[in-house]
Amino acid sequence: MARLLRMPEIAAGTGHATLLAWILQPGDAFVAGDEIAELETDKATVGLPAEHPGVVGTHLLPAGREVEVGAPLAVLLDSADEVPDVEALLNGADENGETPRSGDAAPSPDPSRPRQFVSPLVRRLARDHGLDLTGVLGSGPGGRVVRRDVEGLLSVRTPAAGDVGAEPRGPLPQASPPPAIDDDRTDPRRVPHTRTRRTIAARLTESKTTVPHFYLTADLRVDPLLELRDRVNQASRDGQRISVNDFVVRAAALALTEVPEVNVAWTPDAMIRHEHADIAVAVDTGDGLLTPVVHSAETKPISTLHAEIADLASRARAGKLRPHEYAGGGFTISNLGMHGVPAFAAIINPPQAAILAVGATREAPIAVSGAVVAAKVMTCTLSVDHRAVDGAPAARWLACFTALVEDPVRILV
Repeated sequence: MARLLRMPEIAAGTGHATLLAWILQPGDAFVAGDEIAELETDKATVGLPAEHPGVVGTHLLPAGREVEVGAPLAVLLDSADEVPDVEALLNGADENGETPRSGDAAPSPDPSRPRQFVSPLVRRLARDHGLDLTGVLGSGPGGRVVRRDVEGLLSVRTPAAGDVGAEPRGPLPQASPPPAIDDDRTDPRRVPHTRTRRTIAARLTESKTTVPHFYLTADLRVDPLLELRDRVNQASRDGQRISVNDFVVRAAALALTEVPEVNVAWTPDAMIRHEHADIAVAVDTGDGLLTPVVHSAETKPISTLHAEIADLASRARAGKLRPHEYAGGGFTISNLGMHGVPAFAAIINPPQAAILAVGATREAPIAVSGAVVAAKVMTCTLSVDHRAVDGAPAARWLACFTALVEDPVRILV
């Protein structure tokens, strides 16, 4: 039996993804779990596994195409002997991969013309902009009219058919000369935005303009932590090199269990209290920041945290994170200390309520028992969503975190 392979919803709220590459070609057999294609979201590249054994019949879209969730990607067969009726199969699904409901198909007044398939979503979009889709040949599978077709019509919009003498609902485009050779689109300095960069820009702009940030800063003495880290690494039997950041992640997780008022997420209707300390760790991928998540970090010894963070960071840079590995974080740590930055303030990643910015370790004079001594100091800044967390609990969290870092044996227990 022939069936459609459709674009899945890779993560909650994902409306589309890019069909990055076809792994299996027409005629290739597969078993359940085999990856048929590679998909790319704004956060990672993931494989599209087969749910049942079968054979690839035909590809419906080329690699490199951005595809909406639910759209047909390929025809799959139970055996290579089948000869599917691809047109009939496609005529049973709209551009979202669903069987048309009443009103989805637009019958032509001319019985000799084929039916036109338009989903309610696209029909509503056309109606809102006063567009008549009669006679439009869509660019979707089987000639379906999809969103990009409506957007193309809007770019050269004219009054809708039947509106003779009516005023157009928007300005008619003005004729323009052919682009000059020195059009800025040919400028070698112009680098188109990647999907990741667009997503980062949108999320951070939304956060900075809609979330009321406030900031708390502390200077932490880290001489004992550095000494303990050296001792742990010297005693390591497997060659692991525990980092300062590993200690920071575990200290933050333990502080969240001590001050659970900070381990929350803001929503318009309710406060979400997290059961575990799921720590997102900012990773520079070269194409922007990703924040893979160490789940239940408070339950893991520091050696396990080190191995998990290293693995997540490596696969984040390679674009190989799985959806559950970058979803669900409750608190983020951004460490620029390795780049020599002494101190900074980070932007909260909604719906999380806080993010900790970790600066570089530096020598600084401090007072000890009335005397000034040189010490290793690290500046940390906590950015907090004031809708979700008030100043007092945020201050308690930072004090708890500071105490753990300055008495690091407690981090190992």
